[in-house]
Amino acid sequence: MNSQSHQQLHVTFLPYPTPGHMNPMIDTARLFAKHGASVTIITTPANALTFQKAIDNDFSCGCHIRTQVVQFPAARVGLPDGVESIKDGTSIDMLVKISHGISMLKDQIVLLFQNLQPDCIVTDMMLPWTVESAAKLGIPRIFFYSSSYFSNCVSHSIRKNRPHESLASDNQKFIIPGLPQIIEMTPPQLAEHLRSKTPMTAQLDAMFESESASYGALYNSFHELESEYKQLHESMLGIKTWSIGPVSAWVNKDDEQNVNREHKEDLPEEAEWLKWLNSKQNESVLYVSFGSLTRLSDAQLVELAIGLEHSGHSFIWVVRKKDGDENVDIFLKDFEQRMKECNKGYIIRNWAPQLLILDHHAVGGILTHCGWNSILESLNVGLPMITWPMFSEQFYNEKLLVDVLKIGVPVGAKENKFWASTGKDSVVGREEIAKAVVQLMGKEESRELKRRARKLGDASKKTIEEGGSSYNNLMQLLNELKSLKMSRAHEKAN
Repeated sequence: MNSQSHQQLHVTFLPYPTPGHMNPMIDTARLFAKHGASVTIITTPANALTFQKAIDNDFSCGCHIRTQVVQFPAARVGLPDGVESIKDGTSIDMLVKISHGISMLKDQIVLLFQNLQPDCIVTDMMLPWTVESAAKLGIPRIFFYSSSYFSNCVSHSIRKNRPHESLASDNQKFIIPGLPQIIEMTPPQLAEHLRSKTPMTAQLDAMFESESASYGALYNSFHELESEYKQLHESMLGIKTWSIGPVSAWVNKDDEQNVNREHKEDLPEEAEWLKWLNSKQNESVLYVSFGSLTRLSDAQLVELAIGLEHSGHSFIWVVRKKDGDENVDIFLKDFEQRMKECNKGYIIRNWAPQLLILDHHAVGGILTHCGWNSILESLNVGLPMITWPMFSEQFYNEKLLVDVLKIGVPVGAKENKFWASTGKDSVVGREEIAKAVVQLMGKEESRELKRRARKLGDASKKTIEEGGSSYNNLMQLLNELKSLKMSRAHEKAN
């Protein structure tokens, strides 16, 4: 047994605590373990709770996988106990404290790396300091990028060439240099830290610099989706990359019920929304969801509701709890009542079993904030999308969906802005919303979009089967890491 454990590859995963980064990375760690690696995931107690059930389940099935917890310094940064994820921040002040708490974990984690002596560190892109840790241990550091190749190529091009800086006005478009297609944007669609110096600028500079110093990169993407941008990424950064997505579909493939992901038992009203969907015709319902970090302004909620109603198409809409004003609450309750009476819309509060809804025969499209995980989940079931990016790289992902893959209809979002930023919100009007819904859900208008989305959906299922490109990429990476481990052992012995 002992010689076996010496040969077994030991990989340590370090996720960044926010769902969009954490979920795909945990799925990736589980895939490594299911394919024979010994895996340790380092995280804080509250974050561990969100996925521990799946890890225990894998462990009981014979996988070498465990969670190693480091204490989050909540009291020291002035946060209540259990607030350890970016998604828990309800104000700028809180977000700053959470980020500060995350950065204070570094020393504990460096010690852990030394104790664990892994053969490889897979780390979130947002933790650039792990480059030094891996170098000290003499092992490869692989960064996990939680979005598309396309968005990272665009980020690097814009940072290097700064094409937005030569424009006379914010309404003018610029072309992103060095891409295989012509992609145009306006300055307000870029993240704030690119347009002016913000506290994030230095942090992101460090992140982008650490990429080229890494052994390689892991992407939750697949060959048929963006192979040209994988090639471009490799030539831009000069490092290897492996596409091993869609990881959530892969890791849950044999687990038809998706039990680990979907907490079915926490759904008191499951029957209610399911009954409603079951009463609808095939592909007649639009699913509307903005992910875990977006909070819409009151004015925007109203425009969205009326836009959906005016489109004349059925919809199922996930509305998050927010500290909005009472008038909007009253408006939404009235709206919900009206939709129930005409049987056109269904509202789910806070959390929805997204995978189950997307996979339902009645759902024909999704209105999305262009977060990468939601995009992959929609693609996996072959659904076209209405694109409504909010902040960060979501505006780049919109360009990939609309201009490159041609499976998206833009709603016309003009400004890249995190919900907690100050200043006036730009609102997308009801007319634009209704028009985009009709374009996506109308039979004639969207035939080609749907055909392309279905084709990508088929490809995303094939790529994770034995012999598919994502499957082969993962096997190749695991073999490469094993060879590196053996040659290091050999060098030590001599």
